[in-house]
Amino acid sequence: MNRSSQTIDESLREEIISRPDMILDDRDLMQALIAANERAMGGNIVDLRGIAMERLEARLDRLEDTHRSVIAAAYENLAGTNQIHRAILRMLDPVEFEPFLHDLGGEVAEILRVDMVRLVLESAQNDSDPAVRRLGDVLSVAEPGFIERYISDGRESPLRQVTLRQLSGGDTRIYGDKADWMRSEACLKLDFGPGRLPGLLVMGSEDPHLFTPQQGTDLLAFFAGVFERAMRRWLS
Repeated sequence: MNRSSQTIDESLREEIISRPDMILDDRDLMQALIAANERAMGGNIVDLRGIAMERLEARLDRLEDTHRSVIAAAYENLAGTNQIHRAILRMLDPVEFEPFLHDLGGEVAEILRVDMVRLVLESAQNDSDPAVRRLGDVLSVAEPGFIERYISDGRESPLRQVTLRQLSGGDTRIYGDKADWMRSEACLKLDFGPGRLPGLLVMGSEDPHLFTPQQGTDLLAFFAGVFERAMRRWLS
């Protein structure tokens, strides 16, 4: 048999010897070499190096998957932070109370990508005030104790500032005639200071996965804190 048919091209051989890293860095090529080595050794020989390499490759795959997940989560968190910041800046633009609330259900809701934003204020008086009627698309008035009952939904667990949950349908007292379309919501409990009844900011979505109990609430808690302070200025 011709010797040249049994060996690789001399120039390629020299290239491999001078640059072995191009072989070691090529996963497919290394797997082919390992497989050829196993065939040459036969089926009765345990190749510990091959087993170790397979385990290292599996570990590398897991690390790469974890790395991609971490990067994706970081980008998602950054996008969420920017979204909240833009919503807060837009919310603070108006210099009068009624535009402040109207924008909450308009451009602020659009920035947050929610279908509805509703503000609930507790009051011992009824909601016949003309200002309440003018702001009915975003503001509603409820009797004292309503907010705690709504957030707890009959449970006795301590109330958190932010509650995320999925819905089979929204509450008409919050969403009106759009209640049937709501599939998830974020409930932001508001503290307006000593001597004042609490408030509730509700963000509703037709997407059942937009708000779920497994999600983090830090950004929404920050949004609620800013909103509380803005409302205290208007209420004073």
